[in-house]
Amino acid sequence: MWHLLEPLHALLYYAPEAFDEAAALGYDTAERWPSYFAWRSAPLSAAGPVEVTSAFYSFSPGMVARYVPDAGESAAATPADVLAARLRAVDRTYRAVLGEDTVKSPELAEAAALARRAAEAAGTQGRPLAAANAALPWPEAPHLVLWQAATILREHRGDGHLAALLVAGLDPVEALVSFAAVGAAPEAVFESRGWSAAEWSAARARLVARGVLGADGAVIEEGRALRAQVESRTDELAAAPWDALGPDGTARLAELLGGPWLSAIGSGLLPGENTLGIGKV
Repeated sequence: MWHLLEPLHALLYYAPEAFDEAAALGYDTAERWPSYFAWRSAPLSAAGPVEVTSAFYSFSPGMVARYVPDAGESAAATPADVLAARLRAVDRTYRAVLGEDTVKSPELAEAAALARRAAEAAGTQGRPLAAANAALPWPEAPHLVLWQAATILREHRGDGHLAALLVAGLDPVEALVSFAAVGAAPEAVFESRGWSAAEWSAARARLVARGVLGADGAVIEEGRALRAQVESRTDELAAAPWDALGPDGTARLAELLGGPWLSAIGSGLLPGENTLGIGKV
């Protein structure tokens, strides 16, 4: 379900319509990060770089500080303005990518209702990003309900994933180094998280000393087992919404998401390789 829903959520970070909305708010759209941090952190209200670094986990603190202002600094737009623009961006993007007929179809409305049921069953204790998105009012249009439900569910899973990494004793940069080592994506893809070469090398050395990686920096059996444990625990922590929806409801939602998923993937907007390991892990 995560593989089906994540592309529908992630369109926001790549679609030209979303960059248009971000530019109208005053964000620099020459690169995607100013709007990415704005869109994703807006539900946290006026969270500063320390809070965003904690919630996002895998980004270098220095990188977050470049794009997220301190509480005393003026942001390009208020969180409320960003949230309103975020929905406008999703509305325009879905109409462009999925098509007007799909957006207005009874099948998409059914998918939205099922996804909302799952999202409303997602416990948010100890899950700051899921809680912040779940606290937002639901939009009326079904395609916006679908996007918001997908967002709550992906942040619910992501918050649980961070808990699994903490239990496994993997700090933010170690999490990326170990994930790259098991083939989630080439190391160059993870450079987008802002860690320096020295920080990456130091994390690799810590993992070698711990017995997660071999002396040459390649993953060994113990490292694969550790990452498998992290993924298994992440799945377990993400299961509650789907248990609540039940096997029939979940299967029906998966069936209904097939067309929108193909449209999202086929749009060419999403990167072929990503730091989430979609299609690889």
